[in-house]
Amino acid sequence: MSQPLISISGLSAVSDRDAGAPILRDVSLALERGEVRGLVGESGAGKSTIAKALLGILPRTVRVTSGAITFEGRDLLRMPPKQLRNIIGSEISLIPQDPQTALNPGRRIEGQLTDGLRLKRGLSSKDARHRALKLLEEVHIRDPERVLGCYPHELSGGMRQRILIAAAFALEPKLVVADEPTTALDVTVQKQILRLIRGLQEAHGTAVIFVTHDLGVVAQICDTVTLLYAGKVIEQGRTADVLANPHHIYTRSLIAAGPRYDRPNAGLTPVPDDVFAELRREIAISDGKEARHV
Repeated sequence: MSQPLISISGLSAVSDRDAGAPILRDVSLALERGEVRGLVGESGAGKSTIAKALLGILPRTVRVTSGAITFEGRDLLRMPPKQLRNIIGSEISLIPQDPQTALNPGRRIEGQLTDGLRLKRGLSSKDARHRALKLLEEVHIRDPERVLGCYPHELSGGMRQRILIAAAFALEPKLVVADEPTTALDVTVQKQILRLIRGLQEAHGTAVIFVTHDLGVVAQICDTVTLLYAGKVIEQGRTADVLANPHHIYTRSLIAAGPRYDRPNAGLTPVPDDVFAELRREIAISDGKEARHV
């Protein structure tokens, strides 16, 4: 059996700003080549912290206390900074959450798309520009010649997000981390972006870690899912299996709390307080602490 592309083993982290409060609690998961895995949970669940740890961009106030993140057998957490920089961007890339702030407002799109192609792939300016045009066509942007000459503020939010997606796939990475890439977009554009990411992932055979708070998004795009709460893995497995036959009461409650397209007039059911009480109890037991400290 071949080794997974990414393996996260016993990853724990604390916040030094909050007197060592746990942020991640013994997180373990694996991602195969070409797999799309959703990291799902409410705010503060730890999903973005996992993504930042993988990308080597954890804030200084967050400290990893144990565990490993191995990429093709190489531990990213213990890798020299220069070697990690060579991997990030070329083998692992990011689709950021907010297209408004992720692009440099003072540079035209052409430069922002071609820098990596020239610096990391050694393409000439002419070849990099040709590749950038192809990338814009691949993400279904009309008139790519015009768009290359634009500044970010001259484009819509959906077009900016398409450019970020093109940039993420530009260097043919083995893994793309998508950090809630549809959050800042309206519902119609969200659906288009999800289809686009899935289409590119399938065309290139790229693995994707998709960070989201929305189980509906997970159902549309993810092969597997990891559900988190307060930095702890609550449930994980094949998406279809988890959604059809959830084992944990929190998973069942989240599914019940979401809107149903087959029942548009049905009301939403909030997650009951006793479910959160049970989660706090489980986490307190795993931490070896009283529930009041969670």
